[in-house]
Amino acid sequence: MELAIKAAAGVAIPGVLLAALVFALVAPAFQSAAADPEAPPAAVSIAPHTAIYRIAGEYLRHGIPIDAPRTDGGVGALSIMTFQVSQSDYARCVNAGACKTAADPVAEAGIWPVTGVSYLDAMRYAQWLSQRTGQFWRLPTDKEWVYAAGSRFSDDGLGLAANPADPSLRWRAAYAFENRGGADTVTGLQPQSHFGANEFGVFDLSGNVWEWTSSCYDRVLTNGDGTIASTNRNCGVRVLEGQHRTYQTSFIRDAKGGGCAVGKPPDHLGFRLVRETGSLPFLDRLRSWWFYR
Repeated sequence: MELAIKAAAGVAIPGVLLAALVFALVAPAFQSAAADPEAPPAAVSIAPHTAIYRIAGEYLRHGIPIDAPRTDGGVGALSIMTFQVSQSDYARCVNAGACKTAADPVAEAGIWPVTGVSYLDAMRYAQWLSQRTGQFWRLPTDKEWVYAAGSRFSDDGLGLAANPADPSLRWRAAYAFENRGGADTVTGLQPQSHFGANEFGVFDLSGNVWEWTSSCYDRVLTNGDGTIASTNRNCGVRVLEGQHRTYQTSFIRDAKGGGCAVGKPPDHLGFRLVRETGSLPFLDRLRSWWFYR
């Protein structure tokens, strides 16, 4: 019995010391946030609802691209930022040393969405904002973004059957779909609220700033009857939502410069966050601090 007690103590003491060390490292950041908290951004609360939408990802049948399936589902109550994260909001994270400077700063007066930011930049900002407000902010999943977008969501189905004899039919249809705005499409960056609000009161969805989501890129192989044969998930590439859905490597800040984008590259890369109910769980704080330290 005495040996067992000594053995348990030998395991417990290093664990206590490790916990104390972690607390000593992490606590100052949380204490400074509490002493000078960041004001939470404006957010819209969206009631639970259901809708039919097309699942994100690349679907193939016998190696030929096909439209992804549609699904009828829902999400619970969702709290999402009214506007995309602004340049001034993001600048505070940069000034605090927690975020990298955005690649596309705008000097004009007014409130502008931050652009020239990668998925990793957005994750760092979410971690910083969570610490500064004591609330749990994160990127939306693609499904959450679609539900918040409502009528602003653009279904990327082309309505074409797999055609191994002429794959260019689908390429041409995709090009036409992504360029359907024509010469009147606004490409220059616009200030907040330029594209107006949707039926839920969320502004600038599907404008010309594409928004990062937390969803990974899936390449799905289906059988002849439509059942899934295999799924290859690549979390180095994330789903972006805007005028059309696209995919981008997580560290890319300028889509026109490359990065394995699918289809026409987005004009600008930005983001908005969703807020979890309740305060930020300690383990989530610790995990995000460790990853982004």
